[in-house]
Amino acid sequence: MPQIHPTAILDGEIDLADDVIIGPHCVLTGPITIGAGTRLIGGAWLNGPLTIGESNTIYPTVCLGFAPQDIKWDLSRPGAGLVIGSENIIREGCTMHRATSDEIPTTIGNRGFWLTQAHAGHDSQVGDDCVFANSNLAGHVRVDDRVILGGTSGVHQFCRIGRGAMLSGGVSTSRDVPPFFTLTGISVIGSINMVGMKRSGMPKEDIEDVRWVFKMLYRRGHTHKRAMEELKARADRPMIEEYIEFIESSKRGICAGTGSARRGNTNTET
Repeated sequence: MPQIHPTAILDGEIDLADDVIIGPHCVLTGPITIGAGTRLIGGAWLNGPLTIGESNTIYPTVCLGFAPQDIKWDLSRPGAGLVIGSENIIREGCTMHRATSDEIPTTIGNRGFWLTQAHAGHDSQVGDDCVFANSNLAGHVRVDDRVILGGTSGVHQFCRIGRGAMLSGGVSTSRDVPPFFTLTGISVIGSINMVGMKRSGMPKEDIEDVRWVFKMLYRRGHTHKRAMEELKARADRPMIEEYIEFIESSKRGICAGTGSARRGNTNTET
């Protein structure tokens, strides 16, 4: 049977796996489903519709599944809710809001490390093995696998952060950050995430392709059109094909490089 502290409050439809631990002063308002091995240390507030996977650790003052921060939002409307994967660590003060969509929930992946005060806005879609250091995702943000967001960094609504990318501490972006690149200024790419690529075990030839794409986009003075021509000439290489897909599907345009904004190295130039 689940271990539920006598000071915890559970209201509505609550489905807990047998070994779930609900610590003191937690408040759960269903519908909520929590998988095996998940522990709420204490003082967490959970609001459904909410599904949490297995082996998560949720620290005090975490708030999950509350209404979107939208002035026009009807607070009584449940929407599709919030879905959190497995093996996440969610530290003190983190907040994750439920979706405005009635079909697709706000979705958090597996093995994420959410440091204190990190926030995932409504309708965000977050991949696996990500780290968020006191960082802020606005609504409708997509974050792919193995992304690292440095302390107090921020991501604008509807932006996408490609897999393996990194945002340095204290910066933010209102444009998309391509895979394995590092944001070093506000909407400015300054380098590649070499450490992250090596730690992930990426093959040497893929790392070299990332370095080459970075040079084409940000170091050769190419217009966006010319850079894309160079990339498409090597589209038979899987890593370069990934960049082509990312850039062509970008809705907000990709970030500029250091000193390259005047040259138009984003996908808004024709």
